[in-house]
Amino acid sequence: MIHPETRIGHVHLKVADLERALGFYRDILGFEVTQRYGSQAVFVSAGGYHHHIGLNTWESLGGTPPPLGHTGLYHTAILFPNRLELARVLSRLVKANYPLTGASDHGVSEAIYLDDPDGNGVELYRDRPREEWLFDSDEKLQMTTGALDLRELLRELEKEVV
Repeated sequence: MIHPETRIGHVHLKVADLERALGFYRDILGFEVTQRYGSQAVFVSAGGYHHHIGLNTWESLGGTPPPLGHTGLYHTAILFPNRLELARVLSRLVKANYPLTGASDHGVSEAIYLDDPDGNGVELYRDRPREEWLFDSDEKLQMTTGALDLRELLRELEKEVV
């Protein structure tokens, strides 16, 4: 069994156009650039970590996403610390008129789904407090998939002003 404190530290994504990818990960999602390797790679993070996401064109400059029905990355999942921060990133996506592919309430979390400019799936989510999670009689976690009300999520921003 893997140690329970094991975590995934970062992901590297092949992109076709580095500046276009930065327009998404830095300018819309809000990650900060921590390192740049010329015109071929950029590393971005939140909170000063060395990098959460590496973007590179080493094998993909000018490339296209894989066609449907092929193997590859389904999505990266970016965990936000709370509902307000999830609402903030949703607001930036709305202001940028960036298309979403879905939004779900999973019982244990709330998630927004979209594709980055290179077709890589991205999940933006926040976990509910563990004490709100539901378990069945066998102590197995009960996850669901219901609709997430995005208008109601954006109301978190109004609460902050009050």
